Amino acid sequence: MGSRNQIKMCWAFTISWVVMLLQLMCVEAVPISIDKTKVKEPEQVETPPASVDTGLHYDRYLREVIDFLEKDQHFREKLHNTDMEDIKQGKLAKELDFVSHNVRTKLDELKRQEVNRLRTLIKAKQDIEGGNDIAVDHQALLKQFEHLNHMNPHTFEVEDLDRLIKSATKDLENYDKERHEEFKKYEMMKEHERREHLKTLNEEDRKKEEEHYEEMKKKHADHPKVNHPGSQNQLKEVWEEADGLDPDDFDPKTFFNIHDTNGDSFFDEQELEALFTKELEKIYDPANEEDDMVEMEEERLRMREHVMNEVDTDKDRLVSLDEFLVATKKKEFLEPDSWETLEQNQAYTDEEMREFEEHLAQQEKDLNQKADDLQKQRDELERQQEQLNAQKQELQQAVEHMERLKSQKIEPPPEVEGNAIPVPENPVHQVQPEEHQPVAQVAPVAAEAQLPNQDAALHVVPQTNDLPPGHQETPPDQNNVL
Repeated sequence: MGSRNQIKMCWAFTISWVVMLLQLMCVEAVPISIDKTKVKEPEQVETPPASVDTGLHYDRYLREVIDFLEKDQHFREKLHNTDMEDIKQGKLAKELDFVSHNVRTKLDELKRQEVNRLRTLIKAKQDIEGGNDIAVDHQALLKQFEHLNHMNPHTFEVEDLDRLIKSATKDLENYDKERHEEFKKYEMMKEHERREHLKTLNEEDRKKEEEHYEEMKKKHADHPKVNHPGSQNQLKEVWEEADGLDPDDFDPKTFFNIHDTNGDSFFDEQELEALFTKELEKIYDPANEEDDMVEMEEERLRMREHVMNEVDTDKDRLVSLDEFLVATKKKEFLEPDSWETLEQNQAYTDEEMREFEEHLAQQEKDLNQKADDLQKQRDELERQQEQLNAQKQELQQAVEHMERLKSQKIEPPPEVEGNAIPVPENPVHQVQPEEHQPVAQVAPVAAEAQLPNQDAALHVVPQTNDLPPGHQETPPDQNNVL
């Protein structure tokens, strides 16, 4: 019964999880004659249960909450007496008030860690989207995460457990649907790439490629008959070929016990899928070009879903022994319809394919536009870099020129404006007329030949246009010779 409690617990949180606690199985199988001190020995082995990743973004938080709740004896006892519907409706969550203080403290810590993780995710998303300068309203953004009560980020309460159960239940019920959608996209992309490849070929090569494609499809469809999953014929084939038993001795209860690998009296999803391996081997071979292993896993999923829909009457995604035995008495088990494989059921419609290609074309157009914009930005940056390099070179040349002048101790010539002539530093004769005085005009004198040193004589004559008004110019005195 302990194993069943754990399976119910895992359904409440993860639906598809199967908890295998070997120590509990050992306790149930211990003979009465063994000393009780030895019976407790398996409990000392703390081996974590094997579980499947749910694919949920809060998977780790989910696992850790489960681990600590399972350590509380009171909670485990209540779980034993609670049916699946009550768990789904949140009645079990109310028992959280009675768990030990140590467990509640640890759950509080786990919740605080989860809230911090979500806040980090929000901040990282904001940074990627370029909103570094925008204030973040964490309380508003945390509303999108329904698996905890974000209004109380410090303590793990009954509402948190109730939210976790309901969120995991809803999310995992949609998990298979999402997987089907991903497979559909995979198939459409594969067909799209095939069509695009054909466009690159000439007419002759295109014809050969089409013929090869049809040949591979025909070869893949040419396989032995596939039995209806979960039917008597299918299970008898496993009984005979996998178990090595006489098909005439087939017994449903014995079959169930053989393939209930963890001995918990339930078929979980993984145990069910293992029953279809023989059927899948009829269709798919990894060594064959025409067989796609992604399609094989989708076929396995389809088979498991079909059996669950037919046999799992309480919809807990677990097949109990009673449910299995009831199903073996139905007409569908004894006289099933033929099973249509994937090649007989195209994963997408023509309309879906058309919309998918239109979406790809729009994506390609957007990417090309972004590429053009980025190229323009790159060209502009390169142009600016060239300008900077030219300015840098000019500045470097000016610095080098100044350094050369400095090393030669030569001062640079003064700047002159227009046609001005620079004045020598040490002029022999420098006449600076005083303000308001007439400027002397230098002229040669005719009597220069009479000078003893034969130097050219200069006669200073005042400029007439600089004379005061009414002043008459006097003729030069012959004795006033320089």
